Amino acid sequence: MVAINPNHHPSLSEDYEPGSTSSTAHDWSLPIRIQGAHFVDPYNRVLNLRGVNLSGASKTPGDHDPAHFLDENHWRGVSFVGRPFPLEQADEHLARLRRWGLTFGVFPLSTKTRLTSVVRLNVTWEAIEHSAPGEYDHDYLTYLYSLLSKFPAYGLVAFVSMHQDVFSRFSGGSGAPAWTLTSVGLDLDALEETGAAYLEGVRHPGKSEEDRGTWPTGYQKLAAATMNTLFWAGDTFASKLKVQWQGKEVGAQQFLQDRFLAAWEVLVQRLAPLPAVVGFQMMNEPHSGYVENHIHTWDYNTDLHLWAFPTPLQSMALGAGHPQRVAYYTRSFPFPTRQSGSKLINPKGRKCWREDGPTEGRCVWEMHGVWGWERGRGEAVALRENYFMWHPTTDKMVEWYEDFYFPFAKRWSERMHALSGGEKLIFLEPIPNEFCPPWPEEFRPKNFVYAPHWYDLNALFKKQFGNVSVNVQGLSRGMFLLKALYWGDKGAKENYAMQLRNVVDSVSAAGERPVVVGECGVPMDMNNAHAFKTGDFTWQSRMLDALISGLDSARASFTLWNYNPGNTDAQGDRWNGENFSFYTLSARALSSSSEFKDSALAQTNPELDDGGRVLSSLVRPYPAKVAGIPLSYSYSTSTGVFELTYASPAHAGAELDLGRGRDGWVPLDHPAIMARETEIFLPLLLTQGREVKVEGAWKWVYSEERQTLYVLQETTGEARAWNVKVRVRPALTVRQEGEWTWVWALLGVLLGVGVWFLIR
Repeated sequence: MVAINPNHHPSLSEDYEPGSTSSTAHDWSLPIRIQGAHFVDPYNRVLNLRGVNLSGASKTPGDHDPAHFLDENHWRGVSFVGRPFPLEQADEHLARLRRWGLTFGVFPLSTKTRLTSVVRLNVTWEAIEHSAPGEYDHDYLTYLYSLLSKFPAYGLVAFVSMHQDVFSRFSGGSGAPAWTLTSVGLDLDALEETGAAYLEGVRHPGKSEEDRGTWPTGYQKLAAATMNTLFWAGDTFASKLKVQWQGKEVGAQQFLQDRFLAAWEVLVQRLAPLPAVVGFQMMNEPHSGYVENHIHTWDYNTDLHLWAFPTPLQSMALGAGHPQRVAYYTRSFPFPTRQSGSKLINPKGRKCWREDGPTEGRCVWEMHGVWGWERGRGEAVALRENYFMWHPTTDKMVEWYEDFYFPFAKRWSERMHALSGGEKLIFLEPIPNEFCPPWPEEFRPKNFVYAPHWYDLNALFKKQFGNVSVNVQGLSRGMFLLKALYWGDKGAKENYAMQLRNVVDSVSAAGERPVVVGECGVPMDMNNAHAFKTGDFTWQSRMLDALISGLDSARASFTLWNYNPGNTDAQGDRWNGENFSFYTLSARALSSSSEFKDSALAQTNPELDDGGRVLSSLVRPYPAKVAGIPLSYSYSTSTGVFELTYASPAHAGAELDLGRGRDGWVPLDHPAIMARETEIFLPLLLTQGREVKVEGAWKWVYSEERQTLYVLQETTGEARAWNVKVRVRPALTVRQEGEWTWVWALLGVLLGVGVWFLIR
């Protein structure tokens, strides 16, 4: 093998033959750095990074007890050891991820270790500090250390994400420990009865009709909305609330943020020295709570209205022990939901504020004069309707990102860098479904990677996918309904590509920097779980193909949601009725991980595919290391054809004329690329038993053992574009779509729209 020069790739030599180094496409064995909007290697080749979320199983403890999870004696003693999987199963799962090429490597600049892959490793605050403030689960930290120590043997690295949904498992999601809620006076046992949280999807796997898609409504319920407000802006909006900590009274915001940062410190001090840990993500899907919201309403376009849905004022009254009749929403068409009636909540008048808590049984927002109870009329009245929109003392309009999120993210990132040597990557994301906010330069941390999420919200909410897809992103921003409908596979790809390009392009508000779509995925139990009954995952494959094609169109790196080793068809991902995992025990043919030993763990072993589903769309070619700037790349699951177009600058700041007039000028504001060889991940699942054909390459070679296609272009001395097309022979079977399907689909949609206009 040819030795690698740290400044010039051996492929610059005129007598170099492709594939002569020990590198593989999904092997990030040298330092990676950020160059503008790209990740690049030491030769300035542009990297396309992709991986997985590991895992949805990490949201709940291994000893979760549905009947007693709210009991203090239980939640103080739970254990997350073995999440995402037991150490004895790690070899099989890590080898499988390597074979599937779901790999991107993101390195601190000083690393010299040979690593190939990265995952988004999800942990929760509860897992670290569930027992009490300042009491850390060192067994869990030791487990994480042992697990991550295995990663280098399989070429994996990880960025560690502090996961949360709806603030906490005890307010209907995952994340914060139970004591964060009890410390501010909330009574966990009363949250459901008072409508302050929806817990059934956490208590059980969540298989009922009401569980389907319900958990996001928890953000608008009293418990999560209050806790998020206190975490981000408690000093501003709840200054009277004091929490006892180490013999002193401290503000709720200070208490919550200081404990959160302290948990992060313990985690980073334990894991940062490991070569497999390359970065940290502050918080999954942050939410602003009540901040910037009116007390009488939630925004239908951004906040899911489903089932019993109280206004903020009604939620506060319910929590204070006042029964309320609230609006009741059901699923509808063409808009997701409509109000179909009302429902009486908390008829017995129970309170969710403890008498022995810091509010002495009062609602914290009533205590701050936001609302009051009019005894004469027997109803809640707003005393300060715009309380959460204006600073209570300065009367200045507040802006959640600028006033609360950015300052805390800066504080967190500076502390992470101070603890880890200053070179770890910092992953930050906005509120779900929002574009990147204007991000002032003083709040942009070093090595900042923008990591938004994207899902097909219509398919996610309905758990349905077929011949018609909907641009929910456009509808929520005023798009005309019929313009937001797309037909067939081609339409779904166009729909997803446009939405994802909007998400990725919005990063310009934070300056030029890389984008990693931190979550994106496909519900495997869609279409009434038809695939589980028939074994036919055609629709899941089509949706995943459209999703990854859209990501490729946006030229975005990503980590898919999710790889869950405990997934089954019946139980799903074991959290709030979700079932996203592209690995499942229900598809296993081999009995246990013990059957995978030594050479069986090689990426050429097809038995590692055992348990996988939708692999024809999941495992696909991609341009891992490009000796140029990728302009476009795509893969057809119907034909097996992969195509890549990229531009090679002759020098830093070069421009390229593609011959299409003004639109054909491509600025190449990129350092000169010190390599001619491009490495493409080309999986054995596609090439096994087929001949590989390559067009547009001066020289090329394909290594099945490495699952890598090496493409070498000739030296030209000037900026130019290259187009590489990869085919397999025999080609894959082309899927034909029935023409009449579109006729009936179109008639059905038009009929539905007509009926809706008649009855509205």
